[in-house]
Amino acid sequence: MPKQWDPRQTKRNPSRKPENRAPRDKSRFAPKPKPVRPPIGEGVAILYGWHTVAAALANPKRTVRKITATENAARRLTEEGLTLPVTPEIVRPEAIAARLSPDAVHQGLLVEADPLPSPDLEDLEAAGTVLVLDQITDPHNVGAILRTAAAFAVKAVITTARHSPEATGVLAKSASGALDLIPIVAVPNLARALDALKERGFLTVGLDSDGETDLSQAALREPLALVLGAEGKGLRQLTAQTCDIRARLDLPGAIKSLNVSNAAAVALYAAAAVLTART
Repeated sequence: MPKQWDPRQTKRNPSRKPENRAPRDKSRFAPKPKPVRPPIGEGVAILYGWHTVAAALANPKRTVRKITATENAARRLTEEGLTLPVTPEIVRPEAIAARLSPDAVHQGLLVEADPLPSPDLEDLEAAGTVLVLDQITDPHNVGAILRTAAAFAVKAVITTARHSPEATGVLAKSASGALDLIPIVAVPNLARALDALKERGFLTVGLDSDGETDLSQAALREPLALVLGAEGKGLRQLTAQTCDIRARLDLPGAIKSLNVSNAAAVALYAAAAVLTART
């Protein structure tokens, strides 16, 4: 039987000199530097994604400064018959991605535009339903609320001038085009704004988990202002005290609280059912 080779028994040749090998280049294994995003001008609204950009281009009140698009996205804009106020700059998808957060889904479209003007509270028609947001700061939630508001034909969304996200970027994408469909009214003082709505005939209803009545059983009428508070904090004390009614959402399941954007959807559906039944 042949004897197996044992590496421990291998004798080294002391006269053999070590080879002069060049040092190994490890630079290709080093982490690549993150791309530097080009700066965005002050007061510029960044809009990306198909529905967001299409709604902005279709809005005559929106001033578009620049369109950056992939070749396929630019072709789709033309095929859909959208009027382009400026000639798109054709780029590769990664050029658009470099300007946005890593998780942004841009679909080959990015627009730089002027922010939409905020109408005055006095300009709102005393009819239908409006939503009032009490210091809701998360742009995903506000964008989702705008999208729901557009689905329920809400006349306007009223927010605080401070402690509210800017109407750009993530908010616009989450709104999926509703940013250019629903007017956003920014007010310096929410309690005074609620008083002004009440003077104009609005019924103000604050959503509160400790509310005295279930929203589906409340005596609702139009014009109606539904007031939502921030997640965790809920309505601020003065806001709750200013509302005509504090109503809750009675849920049948084990979980009794909802994300504020989901609560807005349920509240608008419940309110619409009550208002329809009263007509």
